[in-house]
Parts: sequence; C-alpha cells; structure tokens
Amino acid sequence: SRPYRPAEVDFNHPRIFDSDRILSLDRTPKSITIYGAGVIGCEYASMFRNLGIKVNLINTRDKLLEFLDDEIIDALSYHLRDLGIVIRHREVLDRIEGHDDGVVISLKSGKQLKSDILLWANGRVGNTDRLNLEAIGLAPSSRGYLTVNDVFQTEIPNVYAVGDVIGFPSLASAAYTQGRVAAGHVCDRDSDCRAIGEIPTGIYTSPEISSVGKSERELTASNVPYEVGNAQFKSLARAQITGRGAGMLKILFHRETLEILGIHCFGANAAEIIHIGQAIMAQPSPGNSLMYFINTTFNYPTMAEAYRVAALNGFNRLF
Repeated sequence: SRPYRPAEVDFNHPRIFDSDRILSLDRTPKSITIYGAGVIGCEYASMFRNLGIKVNLINTRDKLLEFLDDEIIDALSYHLRDLGIVIRHREVLDRIEGHDDGVVISLKSGKQLKSDILLWANGRVGNTDRLNLEAIGLAPSSRGYLTVNDVFQTEIPNVYAVGDVIGFPSLASAAYTQGRVAAGHVCDRDSDCRAIGEIPTGIYTSPEISSVGKSERELTASNVPYEVGNAQFKSLARAQITGRGAGMLKILFHRETLEILGIHCFGANAAEIIHIGQAIMAQPSPGNSLMYFINTTFNYPTMAEAYRVAALNGFNRLF
C-alpha cells in the first residue's frame, strides 16, 4: 500500500509530507501538525514528541484508535497528553496553506494551527490501481481494497489477495500468515497452512500497545458473561527495577468456563508480552483457561509475571 494523498493537499510543498516521505526528513523541525490519528499518526506523534518536537495531533473521530479496548484508549490518550502532545478530536479539514516559514492548517470548526511541517497520516491506499483488475471483473474499492473469503480468494476464485490490499488489519505479520493460507489452498494443503484465529495487534506508541482477542465493548455487545483481571506494571518488581512502571496487562475471561477471551497490554514491551497470552488462547479447550496462569510459576523478576497477577486479580472477583 501507499499513503492516501488527496488531490487538494499540495504534497510537492517542501513542508508537507506523507507517512512515507517523512522518513526522508533532513532537518529537525520545532513543531509538527499530524492530520490523522490512526495507528500511523499516533506512532509518529510519539516519535516526534520524544525528540522534543511540539506536536499537534488532529483526529477526525471521537476517540483515538477506536478498535482498541476503551481502557487502553483512555490510557493512550492520557500518556500522549502527558508527553505534551496536543490532541484535537472530531475535527475536519478545511484547507492547508504552505508558506516559506511553515504550514497553516484551517479546520471547519474555525481553528487554525501553524507548525514548521505538516504530516498527512489519514489512511493508506491499496496498490491495485495499476493491475488492470477491471479487465478480469474485479473492482477494488475507492481505497484500492479487494474483498476476499476465509482462504483469501477474491470474487474470481483463481485470484487471491493478501496483505494491505484487503484492508484491516494491514499488518506485515498478518500478511505473512495470509500468504501461507492462500498458498496452502492453492496447493490443496489447507491442513498444513491454517491461520490462527486471533491475530495480535502491535502499536509502537509511547508506551507500546498490543492486544489479541475481544475487547470489553465487543463482549458487552454480545452479552457474554465475562470478568476482568488487571495487573498494573508499577506493582511488578521488574518494572520498578527498570523504571518503566507505566502500563498494565488486562485479561478478559468467561465467568463460567474461565476461557480467556481477550488480552490487552499497554506499556514497555507490550508487543512481546502479548505472545504468551496469544499462545494460551490458541489452545483447544480446556487448554485455554485462566487457570494456566494461576498455576504456572513465572521467573522473578519478569514482566511476564503480570499474567499471574492479572489472573489472580480476576479470579478473586468471582463469587
């Protein structure tokens, strides 16, 4: 895929960048406005703020990263603001003016912001426009995405699509697995190339975010009787030793069967920590159980012991 570049934005201006071209930035600006607060926008906001650059983050939605669990969204918003990032929600672009001394962005709410540079991070486009897919009867969406089934066949059965061109989750890790599943189906070896049901999400903000499975919002909407177990990183010896106590691990599990339904992690090394929970969630019943973490001895001091702390916290809520 490539960054979405609307015609009304002058990407030829030396102070206006997309999420690819920003990597060639040859100077350190004093300030940056980022339009788009999705995964890419939030990651770049963290990076630039950690370099001491003033950051305005403009979000067109009500919340940051709405596909995440609400508690994780709240934690991310708090920590980004604590870093000094100014976040503006529910804003819509009116116009962008590039000048020699900076970029002025005007919003339909009446606000105007000026910064040294502008980063446009409002989505990506699948690279399907040059493949002449219409000639075989395939019509990508306006963003270049194709519709596929569970083995990644398009509407034309002998044409498969994986990765960014099929949209969410648009992760390199997911694309690798999708490619294996598609290749297995082509070779009639489906049983050798099965996709794991739950793909973890890794978001490299400050601190990191990672999750796998269902959120509280999804479980509530589905009327699933669940309970929550929490472990605050600040209570873990390893986090205290390393001075990285900001963060938490959250386990969502079924109240009656103790099956783990979702795991959400916010903090240092979250994208590494999540794989322990992912491995247990992938086990067939009764292997996927909260009791695994309660009955397992973890090395001390480690961040992994957050699983046992969270499991005990949740188990003690049952009655």
